[in-house]
Amino acid sequence: MTVSHRFVVVAVLFVTCLITSNIIIAKQISFGVVVLPAAIIIFPLSYIIGDVLTEVYGYRQARRVIWLGFICNLITVVAIWIAKILPPAPVFEAQNAYDRILGSTPRFLLASFAAYLAGEFTNSAVLAKMKIMTKGRWLWTRTLGSTLVGQGVDTVVVLAIAFVGVLPFSVLGTMMFFHWLVKCVYEGLATPLTYLVVGYLKRKEGIDVYDYGVDFNPLRVI
Repeated sequence: MTVSHRFVVVAVLFVTCLITSNIIIAKQISFGVVVLPAAIIIFPLSYIIGDVLTEVYGYRQARRVIWLGFICNLITVVAIWIAKILPPAPVFEAQNAYDRILGSTPRFLLASFAAYLAGEFTNSAVLAKMKIMTKGRWLWTRTLGSTLVGQGVDTVVVLAIAFVGVLPFSVLGTMMFFHWLVKCVYEGLATPLTYLVVGYLKRKEGIDVYDYGVDFNPLRVI
């Protein structure tokens, strides 16, 4: 398939949402008794854009963009880490703040990377298979269904790796539920916008990919 400028725009938006969410995740925000990472304001967009990629361009293309996002995020993390360990200039007085905000521990980085890959690939595969099952009808069932599963996998993996042994299971379970619920509600509210974007891209690109006979192995990127 020839790569169009529209596909490039969608891919860039996906990667931007991913990297931005991983930078602002250090801040916690509060809604009453519910505490969430600030990344909640943008990370769900990566799933919405992932839905668009899979629905319009198919699982193969979405798989490549997911790995591209992983590589770009890895480059960002390595660059931040190198900047952290380099000696600060005498005029730079914010080293402690830099370390606190951007200096994620290896455990949190592992949790983030593992959850991203597991969640995004699950989301994309579920949507692609549901598209075949529904014969392309009822887009909302695919976007919501894939999000329920993909965000569930993402939430459980990231919080389990990050907080098992640190938080009581009762607290961790509550945190998982609310994280998952907020992300799914976000997707549900964005469904009309998803319909508009998917419809526009299908008309302009002249494609509507169905993943018949596709190998859903996430490691097969060629």
